[in-house]
Amino acid sequence: MTTRLKLATSLLAVVLSLATWPAGAQSTTMDHSKMAMNPTQALTDGEIRKIDKDAGKMTIKHGEIKHMDMPPMTMVFAAADKAMLDRVKVGDKIRFMAVQTNGRMVVTELQAAK
Repeated sequence: MTTRLKLATSLLAVVLSLATWPAGAQSTTMDHSKMAMNPTQALTDGEIRKIDKDAGKMTIKHGEIKHMDMPPMTMVFAAADKAMLDRVKVGDKIRFMAVQTNGRMVVTELQAAK
């Protein structure tokens, strides 16, 4: 068998193995910006811990974010609209919707908890 034939056979084997690779195994990250939000999805409970109006960010201690399979934790979120930051203060209990867009966690909806 010639070197070219061996190379072509090896390349064909690689291509065929990739074609049968499980779809879920091809990517380890998910861009939630393209995910359609189900209107029946529950908002996540949280508490404002810090607000940085200049950067357009807020730190939220939150419960489980179910649509992202994220456990409860405290983390920084960008505000989709900086005007959201004028409606809250540190210590406020909130309910919010967040998505991942371009590698950033973004709050797209924010309301006072009842």
